[in-house]
Amino acid sequence: MGEIFVDGIDDYVQGLLPERDEVLRDMEDQALHRRIPIVGPAVGRFFYQLAQMVGAESVFEMGSAIGYSSIWWARAVGEAGRVVYTDGDPKNAEEARGYFQRAGVADRIQLRTGDALELLSEEKHQFDIIFCDVDKDDYLRALKLATPRVRKGGLFVADNTLWHGRVIAPPGSQEAEMPTTKAVLEFNRALNSSKEFFTTLLPLRDGVSVALKL
Repeated sequence: MGEIFVDGIDDYVQGLLPERDEVLRDMEDQALHRRIPIVGPAVGRFFYQLAQMVGAESVFEMGSAIGYSSIWWARAVGEAGRVVYTDGDPKNAEEARGYFQRAGVADRIQLRTGDALELLSEEKHQFDIIFCDVDKDDYLRALKLATPRVRKGGLFVADNTLWHGRVIAPPGSQEAEMPTTKAVLEFNRALNSSKEFFTTLLPLRDGVSVALKL
């Protein structure tokens, strides 16, 4: 994270976080030891706050892995809310199901396996929040699909929009020429210039973009 933060800042932020419950701690341990990509507790708490701020009752997750962020969303939307979990790996979905049951939020999360973009394209109604955490090469397509499916005053949220600091790699360098880096750069330009969203890119963890639907 040194490319993004002054040394020690991320440790300081993490040190301020309240202790998580047993389920989230177990998921964090699994993510660390098995190298599973999760948003982590600082971003998870931010997601909870975002959902509460806009009064979200429906969230569509594009790319959920073992369901760490899903739990934060589900707790934020409350018992009457709905979160759609998506992942291409049935094993991830089954593991996530167990965590959801332990966390007491299984009844408000709909698990769907398959391509997240295809699953979103099948949705005919709008959501309060759509969260994008799929393969970076698909981010621009995800934005195009999500735009009409976020309600006015709702949020489109995307993770990893600083892409490990590669977004500021020198032109022509190996990191700058990576297809994933180019995809993130193109996505950032498109989202921040969109007339349908008011966007802020926050340097939290690996970069979180929050776009308000106008």
